[in-house]
Amino acid sequence: MEILHLEGAEDTPKIILDKNNGIFEISGRSLPEDCAEFYQPILDWIGEYAEDANGDTNFVFKLEYFNTASSKLILDILSKLEDIPNISISWYFHEDDEDMEEAGEEFSELVEIPFEFKTY
Repeated sequence: MEILHLEGAEDTPKIILDKNNGIFEISGRSLPEDCAEFYQPILDWIGEYAEDANGDTNFVFKLEYFNTASSKLILDILSKLEDIPNISISWYFHEDDEDMEEAGEEFSELVEIPFEFKTY
């Protein structure tokens, strides 16, 4: 499977989806102009990965900020991840960022995936 690697920019997050090395991470700021267009390749990649997933998958979210449109797409990603066996989420947030912590808690209540909350 091809690695999906997008360098982050001021308004788009860094994406690394690498099945062979077991790296699955979305980090940075997410406020792309067209969220649906930006996140579609990620959703497609996850759909393909779900058909032949690794034994264990830990998906890392390390977002500093995301807008409302991005939050819907993040939920879409989490919903797709529910199809993967032995999946877990590591939700990182700055220790003084209560909004990002709460966002992770809200997402964790909407999907059937174990979340681990970590500060940095």
